[in-house]
Amino acid sequence: MRLTRSQFARVIESQLDLFQRDHRDVIDEAGARLRAYNDADREVAEELYGDYLDAVETGTEILADMRDNYAATVEDAERYLREFDRAVRRRLKPFALEIENR
Repeated sequence: MRLTRSQFARVIESQLDLFQRDHRDVIDEAGARLRAYNDADREVAEELYGDYLDAVETGTEILADMRDNYAATVEDAERYLREFDRAVRRRLKPFALEIENR
C-alpha cells in the first residue's frame, strides 16, 4: 500500500518554511526565554515563564493568521486547518500549544 501526501502538504510545508525564515527572531526569542526560565532561580522563574509564554503567543498568532488567511481561500478549509495544526505540532512544537484554540 502506498501512502499519498495530503493535497495541502506542499503548501503547508512552504508556509512553515516562510515562517521559519521570516520570523527567525520570534523563534529565537522563544528559545532564549525558555532557556532563561530553565536557568532561573525560583524567585524569578514564574515571571520568566510568563515572558516565555508571551514570546510563544507572538509566534502562535503569526502562524494562526497565516493559517486562517489561507483557509479562507480553500474549499476544504477544515481539513487544511487540521493538517496545518498537525504540521505545526510536528515541526514547531512550542507554537503548537495554543494554535488549535485560535
